[in-house]
Amino acid sequence: YSKDIYFESAGTILTLITLGKYLETKSKGKTSDAISKLVNLAPKIATVIKEGKEVQVRTEEIKVGDIVVIRPGSNIPVDGIIIEGSSSVDQSSITGESIPVEKKLGDNVVSGTINKTGFFKMEATKVGNDTTLSQIIKLVEEASNSKAPISKLADKVSFVFIPCVITIAIISAIIWLLNGQGFEFALSTAISVLVISCPCALGLATPVAIMVGTGKGAENGILIKSAESLEMLHKIDTVVLDKTGTITQGKPVVTDVVSNINEELLLSIAGTLEKASEHPLAEAVIKEVENRKIILKEANEFESISGRGIKAKIDNEEYIAGNIAYIIESNIAKNEIVEKSEVLLKEGKTIIYVATKQEVIGAIAVADTIKDTSYKAIQELKNRDIDVYMITGDNALVAESIASKVGIKNVISEVLPQDKEKEVSKLQNSGKNVAFVG
Repeated sequence: YSKDIYFESAGTILTLITLGKYLETKSKGKTSDAISKLVNLAPKIATVIKEGKEVQVRTEEIKVGDIVVIRPGSNIPVDGIIIEGSSSVDQSSITGESIPVEKKLGDNVVSGTINKTGFFKMEATKVGNDTTLSQIIKLVEEASNSKAPISKLADKVSFVFIPCVITIAIISAIIWLLNGQGFEFALSTAISVLVISCPCALGLATPVAIMVGTGKGAENGILIKSAESLEMLHKIDTVVLDKTGTITQGKPVVTDVVSNINEELLLSIAGTLEKASEHPLAEAVIKEVENRKIILKEANEFESISGRGIKAKIDNEEYIAGNIAYIIESNIAKNEIVEKSEVLLKEGKTIIYVATKQEVIGAIAVADTIKDTSYKAIQELKNRDIDVYMITGDNALVAESIASKVGIKNVISEVLPQDKEKEVSKLQNSGKNVAFVG
């Protein structure tokens, strides 16, 4: 009987199907990396106040109502409301706003964002699976676990096919037994029916096709996160683009300088004031000063006013740098520089005003700049009769300004990540086949 065991046939079929499963899992590996990065946005350990003392606890142990201490540079572990202190918070990972947002008493903060400069205490309002970050992770996991339509079809076929084949195999064995053949011959016939009927091509061909498709995409810098999206790609008639880091660079830089003194002198004063500040807008000014190789001076009696600006003495003269609210609070009258800079505000840029005790001497505009390739890419999509939308968590003014420069007419602004999915669903429900680029 040694030649009649057929181990090699059964072994080959199991090997092919296992290989198919391995290739399918490997093609999902990049999505697992994306989920890991999202999970790492929330810190593992947080500082909570219990019985008047600061205690280190694991983030998953935080309960609604707990008071959480957030220090400069740390990630925010859960959603909550600020009950003490103020700061600027980098929300780019959640809302897409490239410039950090000033947060004060009573403002909401969300998990996964980064506290930049100040110290504050917050009361936890959403913890565990209810946090904004957990909801985003859940959406990504749901997308990555989806099957390609062809795989779903194979599942439906096998649901009917397998019971039918097993029934035929049993019937064939019974018929041979009734015809006087031995048990070994009848069993061999039944196994032959099962082996020959096994659709191993479906088990291997589908994952291999998906693997080749995702591999070709990766060669061109495109990571395909689900089999379904790969199969749907050729039907796309609408592309929705994220703004921060997709159309734009994702980092604020100095774009304009308005001044009634020498421009380099203004930047030297602004740079001297800002070099002691940790504010992200200060980083943009310092970078501009370094690029222009401008020499900085020494500042004395430095003072930082949270949410407003900074004050210091340079060469025994007092200077301030900050927003328009700080200029008004310092009793400095608006002049032609403030009027000229209002045009830049309408373009969605953030303005840092520089002033002496008597007058505003200059204004520095800071904004997130557009990538060199964005305009060309959007035009190519339009040439293929694809509708282009821009969706962003940033404010309407900034969004419209960026959209007009790259030729996008359809703009959806001030949208949180979990609501971006709803906006995409709305477009899909109106009959469009949508690709989202972020």
